Amino acid sequence: MRDAVLAWCVHAYTALGLACAAGMAVLIVRGDDPSFRLAFALMILATAIDATDGWLARRARVGEVLPRFDGRRLDDIIDFQTYTSLPLLLIWRAGLVPDAWEAWLIAPLVASAYGFCQADAKTDDDFFLGFPSYWNVVAFYLYVLRLPHPWTLALVLVLAFLTFVPTRYLYTSRAGRWSIPTNVAGAAWAVALVVILWQWSETPGWLPLLSLSFPVYYMVLSWSISLGRWRRTA
Repeated sequence: MRDAVLAWCVHAYTALGLACAAGMAVLIVRGDDPSFRLAFALMILATAIDATDGWLARRARVGEVLPRFDGRRLDDIIDFQTYTSLPLLLIWRAGLVPDAWEAWLIAPLVASAYGFCQADAKTDDDFFLGFPSYWNVVAFYLYVLRLPHPWTLALVLVLAFLTFVPTRYLYTSRAGRWSIPTNVAGAAWAVALVVILWQWSETPGWLPLLSLSFPVYYMVLSWSISLGRWRRTA
């Protein structure tokens, strides 16, 4: 009985991501700058939940204790909302792409759905295969940095295309050679994002650019690992 209660508590913790998604939807529909700021805060909170619920699930042995309830399916339902559909809705609602180009946002939506449905989206050696739908991160930097519209559209389409390219991306919540340094750097990055959101209109211009170094590090390291593997198997 105790194990079952603990397992259900873990699932309830995962389901908090749904509350974050609901709040994000309301805030994005409101569509003003303070609402977008709070929506990004909820994206960070949803990501923190997603980064920790797997560890809790393994500790509580939820698959063994509650075999008839699929926590991974719940997790995927929430992740598609908080990582993909709602961030893309924010990109549209904030006018980060002009009206004439907004239909192109269907491309990352479909690409992400493809990625989520792949049986090997998470590899046996603990990597994501293809760009792992970090559209929440993309939306944040597009909103904060305000790139020219052609650059914004180009970035969105390139990342959508990379979903179909079988490149390995770090899955840092699992153990691995690069997990510790990446998780430490990721924690510092998360603090920087919180500071940006806290200060918001008073944030110095260099801080968002400095915080961008972590996503760049993540992409470069992931591609370096993949290129190394491709060379060894060529």
